[in-house]
Amino acid sequence: MSLQAVTDSNFEQDVLKHDTLVLVDFWAEWCGPCRAVAPVLEELASEYQGRVRIVKLNIDENPDAPVQHGVRSIPTLMLFKDGQVLETQVGALPKLALSDWLNRSL
Repeated sequence: MSLQAVTDSNFEQDVLKHDTLVLVDFWAEWCGPCRAVAPVLEELASEYQGRVRIVKLNIDENPDAPVQHGVRSIPTLMLFKDGQVLETQVGALPKLALSDWLNRSL
């Protein structure tokens, strides 16, 4: 399963107005920790399908959403529900830590 990419132009519709919990991975191609956490997010997207939507936003190609949400370093993972940020994690976390984080938010 490949994670869907969101952009500045569809961020409001695909994240803020989405009817389930959405995890946004703010990342960039040149970021080593971003590349390290990507396969973990792919696994979690399959495991949490239907309960959590996991998407990626490339900060180099889409600078507006990261600025609007105060992203200062990457990878930054933000959980959104009903258009609001519930929680934020910065850095590449292991799968167990990310699963625990998602479970607390469900």
